[in-house]
Amino acid sequence: METIIIIVFIVGYLAITLEHNLKIDKLIPALAMMALLWAIIALTHMPVFEVNAELRELEPTHIDEILLHHLGKTAEILVFLLGAMTIVEIIDYFDGFATIKGFIKTRSKKKLLWLFSILAFILSAIIDNLTATIVLITILQKVIKDRETRLWFAGMVIIAANAGGAWSPIGDVTTTMLWIANKVSALQLVEHVLLPSIVCMVVPTLIASRFKAFQGNIDGEFEKEAPKSKFGSTMLYLGLGAIVFVPFFKTITHLPPYVGMMLSLAVVATFAEIYSSTKFSLSNVDGESDAAAHHSPVHSSLSKIELPSILFFLGILLAVAALESLGMLFHFAEGLNTAIPNTDIVVVLLGVGSAIIDNVPLVAASIGMFSESMDSPLWHFIAYSAGTGGSMLIIGSAAGVVAMGMEKIDFFWYFKKIAWLALVGFLAGAVSFVLLRDLILNA
Repeated sequence: METIIIIVFIVGYLAITLEHNLKIDKLIPALAMMALLWAIIALTHMPVFEVNAELRELEPTHIDEILLHHLGKTAEILVFLLGAMTIVEIIDYFDGFATIKGFIKTRSKKKLLWLFSILAFILSAIIDNLTATIVLITILQKVIKDRETRLWFAGMVIIAANAGGAWSPIGDVTTTMLWIANKVSALQLVEHVLLPSIVCMVVPTLIASRFKAFQGNIDGEFEKEAPKSKFGSTMLYLGLGAIVFVPFFKTITHLPPYVGMMLSLAVVATFAEIYSSTKFSLSNVDGESDAAAHHSPVHSSLSKIELPSILFFLGILLAVAALESLGMLFHFAEGLNTAIPNTDIVVVLLGVGSAIIDNVPLVAASIGMFSESMDSPLWHFIAYSAGTGGSMLIIGSAAGVVAMGMEKIDFFWYFKKIAWLALVGFLAGAVSFVLLRDLILNA
């Protein structure tokens, strides 16, 4: 039966990877794969286990208990993401991100390159790399009219956004997964991954700044738009501050991150309702006036949440959990360590792999494969590699996929023009990580 389990997983994985070729949303194979794997386990009464990290062995358990355990761990991530997404949508409701456009004063392409790269790096660490990419490409479309030039900027934004998301516990789904799974702490993650991430962003930007595409000035004048809401900048800073507050809340209370995110959402929602001068209500529970609920910023923001992504994470995380529960990932890790004793090479290959296939299941698998203690250098290196490796192909990260959709970027154009820059940045950051780690360990 293990062969059938592996076949189902591989077929599902291929369907997710070939999403654009098959024209099927990746949430469909993810959910189907998850349901089939657990159904096979239940119908054939396959033994399930829980990995004991301390003893480095498998402990037998019951399918109901192990499924509930994995569902709880997955729900922590999903509820956290729902809160973060809602806060971002509330900021957008008040047109808060338009404030960022006010920072753009120069018409020099080289200065704009550095400005957008730095903005992408910082924003992605707070509102995640996917949202940061959407925000900045939207601004690019208003600032740069020449499409070819804009494509170059978009490519560099992808690299910077992925680098920025890697060092923050709230900057990328994979780092959030490692953080919630207690594999890394916020402070240690920043301490060990920030410098390599900066190198990963700076090196490609430095090289690209010498390209012809970033020489001279952009054509035309900037469009001046009246702000849609006078509370836009207030909601931007309040929302960003509320998200940044979450790691501090976890550090102080030792409660799961989603609790802090729900508190942040409540605070932001309160101000949103006050500023919008509508009835205070998270949802139209009492059945009064659909019109009032329609104009509620919280109600409006909740309706814009990207539920397909949430369902995809549910499917893929529980599918990987099925392999973990059967002990397959545990045994695979043992075999991998025997074949490649150097874990640095394994993690670099993981980063390269994340450019080809989705980094979420790769990190989910690594959590089940390795039993190193919290804040082991291995987990920090995995956070860096999985977060930045996806930049090497435009389909290798959520930031790349959304940029591809917004600007209709050709896969092969990106592969020829941007991929090698991403590779150079990834390797430079990886080398700096290893040097920094060895320096800290030998200190």
